[in-house]
Amino acid sequence: MSAAPRGPAGATSGSTGVAARLLAPSRWRVWEIVAWLAIAASPFALSQHAPLINEVAIFALFALSLDLILGYAGIVSLGHAAYFGAGAYAAALFAKHVMPDPLVGLVVGIAAGAALGALTSPMIVRGTDLTRLMVTMGIALVLLELANKFDNITGGIDGMQGLVIGPLLGRFEFDLGGRVASIYSLAVLFIAFLLARRVVHSPLGASLQALRDNRLRLSAIGLSVQARLAAVYTLGAALAGAAGALLTQTTGFVSLDVLEFHRSADVMLAVVIGGTGWLWGALIGAIAFKVMHDWLSTITTQYWTFWIGLFLVVLMLVGRERLFRPWTWWRGTARRVPGRRKPDALPRPDGAPGDQGAP
Repeated sequence: MSAAPRGPAGATSGSTGVAARLLAPSRWRVWEIVAWLAIAASPFALSQHAPLINEVAIFALFALSLDLILGYAGIVSLGHAAYFGAGAYAAALFAKHVMPDPLVGLVVGIAAGAALGALTSPMIVRGTDLTRLMVTMGIALVLLELANKFDNITGGIDGMQGLVIGPLLGRFEFDLGGRVASIYSLAVLFIAFLLARRVVHSPLGASLQALRDNRLRLSAIGLSVQARLAAVYTLGAALAGAAGALLTQTTGFVSLDVLEFHRSADVMLAVVIGGTGWLWGALIGAIAFKVMHDWLSTITTQYWTFWIGLFLVVLMLVGRERLFRPWTWWRGTARRVPGRRKPDALPRPDGAPGDQGAP
């Protein structure tokens, strides 16, 4: 048997192989390109459902912002609607009192969400998951009460009146059919997806995943934990602000509903359905949640939440990977052969024991 290559040539080939393995996840796959082409064609192929497509695109952007902080940084939040509402109200006030241009208003909404995220991040990145749940929910409730208190500015429960949004790029009016709105929202969603994809495949994204798995190891090698958490939290808040601004601009209306708790709960459910720590999971979860919501509410207007809850129970009991393979649901309860040892799974790269294999 020949010895492994040594010297500069062997080192170069080894480093090239490592670099190739590290870059592999960042490369676009064929199915991703096909999926985005199908998404881009949806406003034209399904023009009768353009308002629903617009709603799904905004909700998917909102879910993407939560997945960045939950799936990649491990920050649990039940008050993400605070940044959604901040972006929505910022875009509305800007359009009403300054200028109605939607692109400039979108930038204002993003800036409002990012500013609020940077301001509140020192309170959120510290403490345990339970502390973060309470703090994030408290921030959203405080903003909701402030928006209700200053109803002379926000319109209160009746919503902001006299809101006019200008044409997109000075040419395309937001029509009642929703086609321009859906194309606009999908374009912003795609740009946000590219940005998030670039971040999670960067050294910052790798350090965030390492931080999520073991914070002590990351701090032991001299990396700043708090700074990384604050940075990704601010980015997630900015994307949530963009989603809120899109909702205001494409509907021409904003009210206290953008700050309600159900906004945070719905987006959390969408991320759970699609899977955390995977950008496509946020998109798939948002599509599944909104389509189920729209379909079930047409069948039963009162009890649609029951069926979504039942779906979540089945999802948790069965597992996302096995949900669409019913023949594997009871495999773990099959009778074992006497004297036959259950084989161990291969160890995972981080050294933690893997899941046990089937008998």
